[in-house]
Parts: sequence; C-alpha cells; structure tokens
Amino acid sequence: MSGTTTAPPHTARAEDQRVTLSDVSWADFELILQIRGDRGGVRLTYLNGVLELMSPSVDHEGIKTTIGRLLEAYAEEAGIAFNGFGSWTLKNAARARALEPDECYSLTTGRPARPDLAVEVVWTSGGIDKLDVYRGLGVTEVWFWREGVIEVWELRGDRYERREASGLLAELDLAELARHIDAENQTESVRRYRQTLRRARARRAPVPPNTETP
Repeated sequence: MSGTTTAPPHTARAEDQRVTLSDVSWADFELILQIRGDRGGVRLTYLNGVLELMSPSVDHEGIKTTIGRLLEAYAEEAGIAFNGFGSWTLKNAARARALEPDECYSLTTGRPARPDLAVEVVWTSGGIDKLDVYRGLGVTEVWFWREGVIEVWELRGDRYERREASGLLAELDLAELARHIDAENQTESVRRYRQTLRRARARRAPVPPNTETP
C-alpha cells in the first residue's frame, strides 16, 4: 500500500471581532460596564456616544502579551520602576471617553491616577480612533504595534505627535524589541531579548584602568 505525505494545514489568521453601537449615553455605558463586571474577553472603547465592543483574537492577545513580557524584562534589566496595569478601564465622563488598553504602565511606584504609557496592537482594521480617546484621557504616550513595527505617539498639549523614539523610555531600542516578538514562543523571545540587553550593557561598561606598575 502506497502513501503520501501531506503538509500540515496553514493556520489562517484569526481576526478580532468588533461590534459598534451608536447613541449610547454615558449612563448606558456605565451600566454595560456593571453588567460585564470583571469578566474578561471583551474590551470596551467609548467616544462621544459611540461604543465599541471588541473581542481580541488569539493572535492579537499573543502579540500584546509578548510585548508586555519583553517590556517588563527590559525594565528589570534596566533597573527602572515599571508597574503594569493590564487592560485597566480608563474613563473621563466629562470628555465622554473611556477605553481599555491592551497593556498599560506607570513609571512610578504607588497607585497612579492614570497610566503613563499605553500599548495597543493593531490587528484588525477599523474601529474608533483610539488616539482621540487617549487624548481625552491624558495618557502621556501611546504605542501602536502595526505589522511588526512599534509606532510612538506622545501627547503634546491637547494633541498627539509621532515620535521616532519613546520619551518615557529614552534608552529603549524599539526596533530591537520588535524584532524579538514571537507570540508562538514567548519564553524564548524573552530569553533571547535578555541576552541581547546584557550583551549591549557589557559593551557599554567602562573598562577598568590598568593599575599595574611598569
């Protein structure tokens, strides 16, 4: 009996699922938050009466988690304060804005009023303009991962401006971090990234003076 070898099927890209509702009052939004409670799986974004409910795909979640793990590894290696608050529900009723980031961080110790940094994975096109929401929430810096590249947006006054590097983490090489994102092998990604950081630190270390007597 003859046989053939079949290549494993290609895994299709898993898309986020998104539903948008219009004419939603702030009171209705708060009620929806209460009904959902602490159950995860659906992230909410609200902007001037428009409510978006987004269920992130496994690919989306894998990328955002890997970015978070790499950032935490960087902070540990650099010895800086870096507290994570996940998908903390950020709200500003007066400006009719609310949002749950993929990841968010404070660069100070203690309980912050709002995060300094938010990270968003752009996996499925469309939806509410999140920068407009973040602008009303006063988040200092927002990063968007998009097709393997991390974009940095910094809040200046009442608008965001694109930056080539992070103002909060000025020593961080974002291109290097992005190269280590492997959502299918997160632990190995972190291990390799730590090795890269340690090699770079060793190259920057000052050479001790020669104390030998001629």
